[in-house]
Formats: sequence, C-alpha cells, structure tokens
Amino acid sequence: MKKMCEKGIGLGRRQLLLGALPALVLGAQGAQAQEELTGMARIRAAGALKVAVYNAFAPFSYRTGKGMEGLDVDLAKALAQQMGLQMTLLPFDADEDMNDDLRNMVWKGHYLGYGPADVMLHVPVDKYFQQNNKQAVIFAPYLREQVVLARDTRRLPKVGKAEDLKGVPLAAERGTGAASALIGHENHMLSSQVQIYEDGIKAMQAVLDGKAAAAYITRAQAETAIFQANPKPEHIEITDFPLQGVPRDGWPVGMAIKSGNDELGKELVQALTALRSNGQLLALFKQHGLTLVTP
Repeated sequence: MKKMCEKGIGLGRRQLLLGALPALVLGAQGAQAQEELTGMARIRAAGALKVAVYNAFAPFSYRTGKGMEGLDVDLAKALAQQMGLQMTLLPFDADEDMNDDLRNMVWKGHYLGYGPADVMLHVPVDKYFQQNNKQAVIFAPYLREQVVLARDTRRLPKVGKAEDLKGVPLAAERGTGAASALIGHENHMLSSQVQIYEDGIKAMQAVLDGKAAAAYITRAQAETAIFQANPKPEHIEITDFPLQGVPRDGWPVGMAIKSGNDELGKELVQALTALRSNGQLLALFKQHGLTLVTP
C-alpha cells in the first residue's frame, strides 16, 4: 500500500511538472520576445519616450513645487506628443563631465540602476565630443548657446573692449568657461572686480539689483532673469562680447541617443522638424522669454 502511494505521489509530481512545462516555455518565450524588442519597437510597445534632462539647470530644466519645468521639459513633451507617445522624464544630476552623463543616461545606465533614457536633451553638438563618445549619437541641434555681456547701460553706456569694463563690479557664474575667461583676461586685469554667483541667472539678477554693472553669462540666463523681472527693466542691453577661450558664435545644442538606434533618431529628427515648421518650437522659446537662435 505504501509503495502504491509512493508511486502515486511520484506520478502526480511528474504530471504536475509536465503540466507546468508548457506554461514555463510560454513564459520564457514571452520574456525572450520582450527582450528582443529594441529601439523604436520597444518604445512603441511601452507607449512612452523616456527623456533625460538635467536637474537644477534653469532655464532649461529645473525642479519647482509643481515638478520639473523649463524649456527642455516642454520640448520633451512636444517631441513625444509629435511622435504619438507619452513622455517619461528622467531628471538627473550632472556628473563630473559630460562623458559620464552620456554613459549614465544614454548608452549604459547609472550603476545605481537609474537610466538609461531613450534620448537625452541639451547635449553640445560637437564633432570632437562625438568622436570621444562613439557609443552615443549626438544630433538634431535645436538651439544655440552663446556667452554674452548683459550690462546696465546707465553705468556702462558703451562697451567695445575689455578695458571699458574697468572700475565697475562684474558678475559671472561659478565654474564656467565664461567666468574663467573674464577673470583671466589680459593677465587678470579684471579679476578683482568679478563677483562669482551660484548660477548665471543669479549673476544677472545682481545686475538688475544694482550690485553689478554687467554679467558675463549665457544669453538664455540673461533673458530668463529679465523675463522674470517685474517691472521689466529698460536699461539692460545684451551684446556679443567674445573673450579668449569663449566661442565667438557660441555652440549648437541638440540631443543624444544610443548608437544603433537609427529609427529612433530618424523619428526624433522628423518630430523636431515638424515642431520647427509649425511654429511650436518658436512658441516654446517665447513662452520662456528666450530668443531662438538658429543652431
């Protein structure tokens, strides 16, 4: 009797395993199919475009009480909508350099498990930078960043050369090439006058508050502070002011995706082209008080 029971139990286990086998095989096949979805097929299956943007990077992407805001955030939404997708935002803190940012957010993912995104915004479109990051494709410029001199015309009616800035307080953003160029110009001629601020918008605010006569920052930072000011200042002028080490014409800014995702890249270019053609891209810039400079 005991042997019969043992035999029956053994048979039951065998039947159970055989019955479970088809389900296990189907489950494995389903998982494999999911893994095989890559690039645009995977994104379409998920129904959302994952977009990486910088934290604390006003006016392009920054956190407020309402969540993430800024030009890049709105552009991410518009791109996804144009592609018929939802948008999932992946905000991240900048690493030590942009090579690390591309690795973490574009082609590999952070070692803590965050990322990668499908696309990262606000990436300099530069051939040397691209050559050093072959795991990513950098493309589709949508704006041009440029360092400018934003000055109070009551204190500096006219500026044609660096010598014209002598004797007045100047503002710049900590850790930027613009700040280094201003401080180091002509054997540190202006260094004692330069006040360093946490970001370019605060540097521009110092000019608006009368604490500085001019700020050497990006056009977007200057325009943002002016746009937010109330009442609107009429004594501020923004001009090109290239110093040694600062690109005269600025630099184009675009997006980056993982190498090999050609279909995704094609759809992003098409979406950006459509936004530019229908005026939506220009409207986004105006909404944030920014000038759309052709990349």
